[in-house]
Amino acid sequence: MVSLGLQLPLAVALTLMALTVQVAADEHTHRYKNGEQVVPWQNGVGPYANRQETYDYFQLPFCRGDATISHRHESLGEALLGVNMEFSGIEIDFKVPVNNKVICLADLDNDALKDFQYAIDRHYWYKMIIDDLPIYGYIGEWDSATKQRFLYTHKIFKFKYNNDRIIDVEVESEKVPLLDSLELSQSTKFQRVEFSYSVEWTETTQLFENRYKNHISFFENKIHWFSIMNSSLIVIFTMGLVVIILMRTLKKDMVRYDGMLGEDGFLDSDDVNDEYGWKQVHGDVFRPPIHLTALSGLLGSGLQLGILAFIVIVYAVLADVEIENGHTISIALFFYSLSSILSAFYAGSYYTRNGGKNWARLVFVSSGLWPGSVALMVLLINFVAIYQTSSRAIPFTSMLTVLVIWFLIVLPLSFLGVVLGKNYHGMSDAVCRINPIPRPIPDCEWYADPIVLIAASGVLPFGAIFIEMYYIFTSFWAYRSYYVFGFMLLVFCILIIVTCCVSVVTTYVLLNSENHRWNWIMFFSGGSTAGYIFLYSIYYFFARTKMHGIFQTTWYFGYTFLMCLGIFLILGFVSHYSAKRFIRVIYKNIKLD
Repeated sequence: MVSLGLQLPLAVALTLMALTVQVAADEHTHRYKNGEQVVPWQNGVGPYANRQETYDYFQLPFCRGDATISHRHESLGEALLGVNMEFSGIEIDFKVPVNNKVICLADLDNDALKDFQYAIDRHYWYKMIIDDLPIYGYIGEWDSATKQRFLYTHKIFKFKYNNDRIIDVEVESEKVPLLDSLELSQSTKFQRVEFSYSVEWTETTQLFENRYKNHISFFENKIHWFSIMNSSLIVIFTMGLVVIILMRTLKKDMVRYDGMLGEDGFLDSDDVNDEYGWKQVHGDVFRPPIHLTALSGLLGSGLQLGILAFIVIVYAVLADVEIENGHTISIALFFYSLSSILSAFYAGSYYTRNGGKNWARLVFVSSGLWPGSVALMVLLINFVAIYQTSSRAIPFTSMLTVLVIWFLIVLPLSFLGVVLGKNYHGMSDAVCRINPIPRPIPDCEWYADPIVLIAASGVLPFGAIFIEMYYIFTSFWAYRSYYVFGFMLLVFCILIIVTCCVSVVTTYVLLNSENHRWNWIMFFSGGSTAGYIFLYSIYYFFARTKMHGIFQTTWYFGYTFLMCLGIFLILGFVSHYSAKRFIRVIYKNIKLD
């Protein structure tokens, strides 16, 4: 019966993987024969200050060349990113030089001139993609000395190649004066502009595997290494001190506790009442948490996103791709769908161990918690994008495809995962007997207050990733490509380790104040790092960028919120799991008569 239930989602998953591989094989072989077509794609145009506020390139009155292509550069991942590839119409063949070839002649009337003037005054830039290499450039410039606008009408493509592979490409532009719309006379009602291009090919010995290094400054890379290593050493040293101190404190507690054991090896309950600290709550620490369904779904989603983040980063390291590469999104969507069974398995196991009965509701919570959050935010951003006529709007067909994937793969695998977790891993793992009546929580010192612990727990993990967050924000929200995924993998591992250590310390402080309601507190303690990241994003928006307008603001804070929500779930799971393991270790040897 299980195998029959798996047939449909498995078939859809294999189809999705096949489509992904087919697209990758078509677009990313990166090998060309002499004279084979090299496709220059236009990837939008927009104001320099608002990188994500992009519009279709040909919404401006550029004219399109007559060249044709045999395939279209687009995948589901690119569609979900709002990437709208348009063929420029420029004919480029591998190793074939071109000298001042005319693309087209355009007669710019009054409205067309106003469009170009508006774009030049607002520093509009364009992005092109050639062989997966990004190219940026302005469409024109304003000369303050002559008080004249200039339009870039001639592009010079300078390619570097090694054997049958393109290593690098740069674009230089030549300009012509652009008439003011008021200068058009009655007899001359348009300005004729010739758009043209040239192509130059230069052989190089640079390896294909190192071609993205052309987009990274060596000085920045060196500073990056120094900053990461410095942060890692500080974090490791600090965590070592914390662990040593904690181990000594726990050892003293255990020695004092062992000295109270009777001849039969059990501790008399009267002696326990005379004690203080974490030993007092042994009968309540394994009590099921409130809102069990919600916590189970959150923990399962955190585990799933953590596994997915690790897989995507490792894939990016091995594949050496750009952070906005559409195939990376396709890979992430594929593995997210398949890993739904792991999320549901953990959620179902945790839910059943703590006495949960309504497992059918858990299936929908586990499968819909993260996708539902993403869907609501993306719909909001998409409405704004459509209102602004931005090319970043996600097509309805792409959203429908994702919905079908959720319904045919994620939901059935979540159902299967919950059933397996409930039936095969749902036995209680409590090492102490739970008291029938909950123990009242006494007043505590200010530093042991749950709110203080939650706020303080995120400081050190945020400090461990602060430098890398600057590079990621600068890459995604500015005009630099992020290729150093090895640094990201290192920082991701450091973040997990630091969160685990902080969780252990926070749990000890909380239990020592005789507060046994640790489940939700530890989840929020780990997730509080995401709050600091969001606060940093607010600072970055106002201090480091010149973003403005309703669309860019909605896009920036909308997707930053989703990123922080994902980090919140991942670190919340890590913190909760570490606390649970730590509690089992310190309570498993307690013997009461």
